[in-house]
Amino acid sequence: MKFIAGLVVGVMFGVGGIALNAQNERAMHPRIARAIHSLQDAVEYMKAAPHDFGGHKEDAIHSSEEAIRQLRLALQFRGREDREHERDHDH
Repeated sequence: MKFIAGLVVGVMFGVGGIALNAQNERAMHPRIARAIHSLQDAVEYMKAAPHDFGGHKEDAIHSSEEAIRQLRLALQFRGREDREHERDHDH
């Protein structure tokens, strides 16, 4: 039981660390963070819209979701690179 409790706590700290790193990356790259937010807003708007934007709605939603995914990957990469750089300088 102690093992499971320790595992849960470890996962929580790990996820918390990931969340903090993601927040840090968004703070360091505010334009990318704003772009993600704007794209998410546009996707929600398009999904709720009663019209199909001249037949472009589905592709626009898909492309916007893919752009969001790519921007998040870019921030994750930058975060990994920054952490590796910090580790290299700590040793």
